[in-house]
Amino acid sequence: MQSLTASITKPARETEVIMEGRDIAEPELDEPLLAPALRSGLSLVETVSPRLEEILSDTRRPYLQRLSSATQVELAILLKLAAPAVIVYLLTNVTSTSTQVFCGHLGNLQLAAASLGNTGIQVFAYGVMLGMGSAVETLCGQAYGAHRYNMLGVYLQRSTIILMATGVPLMFIYIFSEPLLILIGQAREIAAEASVFVIGLIPQIFAYAANFPIQKFLQAQSIVAPSAYISLGVLALHLLLSWLVVFKLGFGLIGASLVLSFSWWLVVIFQFVYILVSKRCKSTWKGFSAQAFTGLWDFFKLSAASAIMLCLETWYFQILVLISGLLKNAEIALDSLSICMTISGWVYMISVGFNAAASVRVSNELGAGHPRAAAFSVFMVTATSTLIALFFGALVMIFRQNISYMFTEGTIVAEAVAELCPFLAASILVNGIQPVLSGVAVGCGWQAFVAYVNIACYYVVGIPFGCLLGFYFNLGVKGIWSGMLGGTLLQTLILIWTSWRTNWEREVHLLHILHLKHI
Repeated sequence: MQSLTASITKPARETEVIMEGRDIAEPELDEPLLAPALRSGLSLVETVSPRLEEILSDTRRPYLQRLSSATQVELAILLKLAAPAVIVYLLTNVTSTSTQVFCGHLGNLQLAAASLGNTGIQVFAYGVMLGMGSAVETLCGQAYGAHRYNMLGVYLQRSTIILMATGVPLMFIYIFSEPLLILIGQAREIAAEASVFVIGLIPQIFAYAANFPIQKFLQAQSIVAPSAYISLGVLALHLLLSWLVVFKLGFGLIGASLVLSFSWWLVVIFQFVYILVSKRCKSTWKGFSAQAFTGLWDFFKLSAASAIMLCLETWYFQILVLISGLLKNAEIALDSLSICMTISGWVYMISVGFNAAASVRVSNELGAGHPRAAAFSVFMVTATSTLIALFFGALVMIFRQNISYMFTEGTIVAEAVAELCPFLAASILVNGIQPVLSGVAVGCGWQAFVAYVNIACYYVVGIPFGCLLGFYFNLGVKGIWSGMLGGTLLQTLILIWTSWRTNWEREVHLLHILHLKHI
């Protein structure tokens, strides 16, 4: 197998042979791949990306000089992609959190109901829809790199059709949320109020179905900043409408959730309008096409694999909290763990931004027939995210005695959080690597493989080992977290090894065959 390092340093001839027969002629290396489009004002990402393969392939230059030049180019691209993506995810999170804050001002019961509706029902639908939308991330990114621009609009429409259909069974989960919540042991009073909140989120399901394909369609073209601006504007309007509907008009829980659904639809509408009017999407959006209704089964299989991959990761950390609730002194355990999970979630948003950047970079470069650039992108995005994670992990350890006072004044909880900070720091480090490698997997279309890895590492190793340490050896939250951290570490090591040993020239060849079939 071809290693990552070998892919970066190998001469270009092999890839030239692989890519012979492409339906689009290759430009000279000293001419940008998208030169005609550059005159229309394309982004820095699209301008400098084609140069990366040239730099890495130029064996006349000393290795360190090539490495230095390539690093500067790749960092510029990563920052252009990751920074707006992080902002989008943060703003989306703030929008949902603000709804819970408004509900909290209605009373403790309403806060509990909104929290239960979000964590028990809404997060499930979010994970399924976001995961299935990742198929667009794979195929659009690869098609864009391969210059098959017309296929991006087709993939967007196929994904929207599949996700809208998926939203129908999810809708019934929302409708019957009250008996489902009671079935899993929730208090009847809270379940009844949560079901009211969840009913108002039904339109949000179908907003997810439209939003995630659109978002991935734009990301595949390195168009990320407009989504950040739209999310910021919608957040401001969301806060105003929530205040008006919940407090001034007195619609309570149902009003809060309906406003949240409306805000998500605003994001969808504004992003789609951007696609229609932007010159940057002229070559990728050609209008609605009957071709979108062909190849749905193959597209569904990739979408389902993506959803399973993401949901297995999401559920894993939810299970950590649920299991911890079974411990003795569960209140202290849950309080300290929730504080740690909140901090971890903040830092995780940065990793999610790099996840998006990794997926776009790898899929674009593979589609363009640039194996060395794809391999180098994997190395750079992983190294950058790891350094950021190390920084935040160090901050956690430095301020471990005081970090909990941002959330509570209790000294008992503060001591418990301080004891958990080494595990939190380790989780931040691992989570700085794992999501990025998952993004690489999405860019390469390895979702099914990663789903199997997740099952083995998380549910065969992590959870049983955590329960053994936590309950049998009486290590409590530390034991549960140790076991589950071990599962995540094992999964991360497998993904590192897979990426390191990947034959990137072969990935380019397989991708070329795939897109000749026009899935």
